[in-house]
Amino acid sequence: ARMLSALDIQREYYDRAVEFAEKFPLNTGERQALKMWGHCLTQIEKDPLGLDRECDWVIKHNLLDAFGSRYGVPLNHPKMACLDLLYHDMYDIETSRSDASKVNKSRGLFHQFAKRGVVERICLEDDVTRAVENPPQTTRARLRGEFVRRAQESKRDFTVDWVHLKLNDQAQQTILCDDPFKSHDDRVEKLIAAL
Repeated sequence: ARMLSALDIQREYYDRAVEFAEKFPLNTGERQALKMWGHCLTQIEKDPLGLDRECDWVIKHNLLDAFGSRYGVPLNHPKMACLDLLYHDMYDIETSRSDASKVNKSRGLFHQFAKRGVVERICLEDDVTRAVENPPQTTRARLRGEFVRRAQESKRDFTVDWVHLKLNDQAQQTILCDDPFKSHDDRVEKLIAAL
């Protein structure tokens, strides 16, 4: 048995993916993903913060770090939480609540950075819109997408993140969808049917 870091494991998977790509043809998106994967692994080995144009968490880290340094604000300050949400513009200033269903691209800091050419965009806006309207049907994205669509149609107040679905106007029932490859879940189907 040998001890491997998370980076070592990623490198092992990457090397096997490269071997696979040498034997079987990849489409354009797959080639792009493989190239970006290798680039990111190499940069993480050198200096993770060097991914300041293409890696979301690094871009946000640098934003928060610069803001904190400039204004003397610690990371746990409420202004930092607000800036974190404003990065994707999921913050409703009037209600002081996060709302991922109302992302405003004209105000979101990431989108402002992209317009100025400070960050790299991998996906075209049309691809993003298409994915929002037609989520993949083989992952939990199908569950999230259907839940969001039906909740919006029913004009219900809801909260959604990567793994949680919640109707805010009910008895605070939250459904945990922790398996990313599970595209059907009886609990979610019942919740959707109740909308």
